[in-house]
Amino acid sequence: MESLTTKAGLSAEPIVHVIDDDKEIRESLLDLFMITNRRASAYSSGPDFLKTVDTTAPGCVVVDLRMPEGSGLDVQSELITMGSRMPVIFLTGHADVRASVRAMKAGATDFIMKPFVNRDLLDAVDLAIQLDGERRKIEAEQAHVRSLVDTLTPREHEVMLAVVSGLMNKQIAFELGISEMTVKLHRMSVMRKMQARSLADLVRKVEKLQIR
Repeated sequence: MESLTTKAGLSAEPIVHVIDDDKEIRESLLDLFMITNRRASAYSSGPDFLKTVDTTAPGCVVVDLRMPEGSGLDVQSELITMGSRMPVIFLTGHADVRASVRAMKAGATDFIMKPFVNRDLLDAVDLAIQLDGERRKIEAEQAHVRSLVDTLTPREHEVMLAVVSGLMNKQIAFELGISEMTVKLHRMSVMRKMQARSLADLVRKVEKLQIR
């Protein structure tokens, strides 16, 4: 890894990972991100990046399509194998429709031709980081709801699914073979454990996990 630029030294700040075998391009991109107040790091090859990157940290990847030690597509593929969903932006000096289609199908956020306009690249990076942030927020909310669901007993879980499906207490009691009072008690416990302020809130939380 080459130089690292930071703003306010915040570890949670997104990092733009630049991967290009051309030293001049790497340094040029680092300078671009530095003067535009974006945190960035640079690598001369995909393997160098993959052996050091923290895939759990926020950010995006700007990678050259063609490199001697593995292509940008190889980097994208390895990230996917590692379970990373970090956004990838490809840079290339060659028009390669097949590669661009493959990259986009695998989830690339953009495919930019060299030489590029700095504003176009910065816009692509900002969009990628925005998408990454939105995804992380959704995943954090899902993880929180999942932790709440894990506190439910099997019977409470059954009652919760019946409630969010629209069944009345009397119907739930009949379906589960329990008394209506027992349903009411389980329902109160579900609302408390799921930290649901209303039925609509409970439904929203269950839908986040697509629980069945």
